[in-house]
Amino acid sequence: MRALLDINVVIALLDPDHAVHERAHAWWAGNASRGWASCPITENGVVRVMSSLAYSRSARFTPAELIVRLRTFAASTDHQFWPDDVSVRDPAVFGADRIHGPRQLTDLYLLALAVRHKGRLATFDEGIALSAVANAGPRNLAVV
Repeated sequence: MRALLDINVVIALLDPDHAVHERAHAWWAGNASRGWASCPITENGVVRVMSSLAYSRSARFTPAELIVRLRTFAASTDHQFWPDDVSVRDPAVFGADRIHGPRQLTDLYLLALAVRHKGRLATFDEGIALSAVANAGPRNLAVV
């Protein structure tokens, strides 16, 4: 099943100095053959986080450099781009009463996007509430 990589997983794969770079690559080694996906939220998030002056004291990345890195990574692997085609307003997708705080929203949105595309969300986050997204099950979540 293709995995939608969350922002932190992509960052860990791209940055050899990242604290969990090795963990991300160990997961990638066993899962790359299934393919991966990105979406506007994850692509923009990678560029925004990694180009921030607060990201690293030793490494500085420009948005242009990061966009090229993303292009190269996508072109050299089994990648699909998934458009943002779900809405938090859709009661057939989200159980609004199961979303308890703003910190959950992006993870749940990405999970819903993965379910929509018959894939799974790959993330470091262990506390994602599957019950907040219609038709989400353990198969739709890969904790890296």
